[in-house]
Amino acid sequence: MAKMRGRLEVVATPIGNLADLSARAREALASADVIAAEDTRHTLNLLRAIGVARPLVSLHEHNESQRVPELLARLEAGETIALVSDAGTPLLSDPGLELVQRAAREGFEVHAIPGPSAIVSALAVAGLPTGASASRASCPLASASGAARSPPSRTSRGRSCSSRPLTGS
Repeated sequence: MAKMRGRLEVVATPIGNLADLSARAREALASADVIAAEDTRHTLNLLRAIGVARPLVSLHEHNESQRVPELLARLEAGETIALVSDAGTPLLSDPGLELVQRAAREGFEVHAIPGPSAIVSALAVAGLPTGASASRASCPLASASGAARSPPSRTSRGRSCSSRPLTGS
């Protein structure tokens, strides 16, 4: 019988108020075989507050390259790993990119467990019009020759939306 491969769950955690933790995030943390945390001390406080006890391993900018092979081996053994940052969603100005990329590349399931968003919350109370938004992506497309090229700009209802590599600051 083939062994079930593990999965990686990228779990958003509260930004400030522990009561903002979603029920799905709590369940993901409670059922994970191990939690990979940016700061185990910070995550331990969160786990204590929600009455969950799970093994923790550190995964931060200074050890991610060394820790990823160990975590991939755990996924291969069928374990579920919850990836958390100190506050908010992992990978948004936090470590975890290498783990997520390698897990996906090696065919493991990678799930997002969403949570509160500071950006959306701030926008909601800022008093700014939110009916339309625009974003600029920095994702060059490959042309038939394999060289990177920028996609064309689009204009929608008078707003210009451009997806092109950003240069400078």
